[in-house]
Amino acid sequence: MHLLIAGLCGLLFGSGLWISGMADPANVLGFLDVTGQWNPILAGVMGGAVAITLPGFWVLRRKGHTLAGQALHWPRRWPPDGRLLIGSILFGVGWGLSGVCPGPALVLLGLDGLKSVVLVGCIALGWLAVRRISPPAPPAP
Repeated sequence: MHLLIAGLCGLLFGSGLWISGMADPANVLGFLDVTGQWNPILAGVMGGAVAITLPGFWVLRRKGHTLAGQALHWPRRWPPDGRLLIGSILFGVGWGLSGVCPGPALVLLGLDGLKSVVLVGCIALGWLAVRRISPPAPPAP
């Protein structure tokens, strides 16, 4: 049942990316082009996502468990550590250079041919490299 729910959530997420235009790198790069032809569509999509998600997080934090009754374990990442900061910088640089973050990259995998295969392959290689060279993260309290 968990796999089915995860698959449906992934399908919903991918559909939202496609419908909103966020699977199109031109929209993302247009948002990042603040000195030229700035395209505010990404701000609207992100604002809508935050407006929908925040109440859900508020409810989950108050309840302390999922609808299925599983306990929730919230990460403690304050203050941010070096690993989080370096990862955030690398993520932002990769997103800015390619115009695609990992979610839309997976959507494009079935639509954009070799370019997306290379992008997803590079994401996977980066993930494997970090797993190999990084010490394990400390357990959440």
